[in-house]
Amino acid sequence: MQNTAHIIGAGISGLSAAVRLGNAGYKVAVHEATHQAGGRCRSYFDGATNLMIDNGNHLLLSGNSHARAYARAIGTEAGLVGPDSAQFPFVDIKTGQRWQIDLGNGRWPAWVLDESRRVPDTGLTDYLKLAPLIWASEQTLVGKSIPCEGTLYHRLVQPLLLAALNVDPPEGSAGLAGAIVRETLLAGGQACRPLIARDGLSAVLIEPAVKFLTERGHTVQLGHELRSFVTTDGKVSALNFGGEDVVQLAAGDVIVMAVPPRAATSLLPGLTAPTEFRAIVNAHFRFEPPPGSAPILGVIGGVVEWLFAFPNRLSVTISNGDRLVDMPREELAQAIWSDVCAAGGVSGELPPWQIVRERRATFAATPAQNALRPGPATALKNLFLAGDWTATGLPATIEGSVRSGDRAADLVLAAKGS
Repeated sequence: MQNTAHIIGAGISGLSAAVRLGNAGYKVAVHEATHQAGGRCRSYFDGATNLMIDNGNHLLLSGNSHARAYARAIGTEAGLVGPDSAQFPFVDIKTGQRWQIDLGNGRWPAWVLDESRRVPDTGLTDYLKLAPLIWASEQTLVGKSIPCEGTLYHRLVQPLLLAALNVDPPEGSAGLAGAIVRETLLAGGQACRPLIARDGLSAVLIEPAVKFLTERGHTVQLGHELRSFVTTDGKVSALNFGGEDVVQLAAGDVIVMAVPPRAATSLLPGLTAPTEFRAIVNAHFRFEPPPGSAPILGVIGGVVEWLFAFPNRLSVTISNGDRLVDMPREELAQAIWSDVCAAGGVSGELPPWQIVRERRATFAATPAQNALRPGPATALKNLFLAGDWTATGLPATIEGSVRSGDRAADLVLAAKGS
């Protein structure tokens, strides 16, 4: 008899677990509380700009092995596009200075030895001062591990860690920051090529996964919110979706719960999970990027941190954005557009725009909050956890989400084989 894997939540972590378990022989049933798969990684049609936009500008890197393997499994790795080598242009909009960091495409960070490829006005000793991050514990503050000052910090380290941790870097977990540095800057350019879902997150990472599952006889139910677990003898024995909608589990059935932390702690009392979150603000402008615009541009000295050039639109991302979530929308859009004009070399009146503010975009990647992240196993033998907020060893990223789904699926398979 074929066992069923019930996946609670159709975000990236849930879908990656579903694909992995479906390929391993389980019958998969995905249950999503909302009416759209993808969670915080999705696309939708926006009437204000008359464009398909993403709820966030999620950047992947060529070294994100789990995320790329997931895309490969659902047949969409070619939809993640980027340059042939790891080049990152930057602009300081206060001074007008522009530069490009060229990490090349090798397997070790030779770029730090080449003055023309590293951050202007930095020397090798500046990079060596980052070494403590490599072995720092997750309980240590970034601000206690490295100097959070100077040219290298302001022009590279601060933007990189702010984007990865979504907190002001000095208050972030040095262990999580170290994981980012090890997997990017230390791994050479071959791990650092930026990859963007040019046709949209849903089109590349979500809809193909749903299609992959349904074409193979699995089910993906939207608007199907789990209300509670029924437990018997240390295992989940039934899933209660409300009223008479109760799914009884067979002896070999398993559950991967891949829902946000608030929902997870409600469904599983006693579960520890992060309690503090940070916002991310994204803005989208219907505007044709100038010819030759960089797909991604780092912006120093303004409100904007990263500027993305897509066909027919310019988009920006602002991390640790709690200070902006209550700012009047038009005022915020105008301030962002001013930065876009200065950074992107464009001009003109404010074009059609949309502001997307995710108030609880990620858990706060501080040592205290990181310590609250649970592992994938639970006290219930057939229930496993996934999500970028679980203890993945990474901050809340797409790569962390996919790893958590893969890890939960691997634990299911290991338990089945034992």
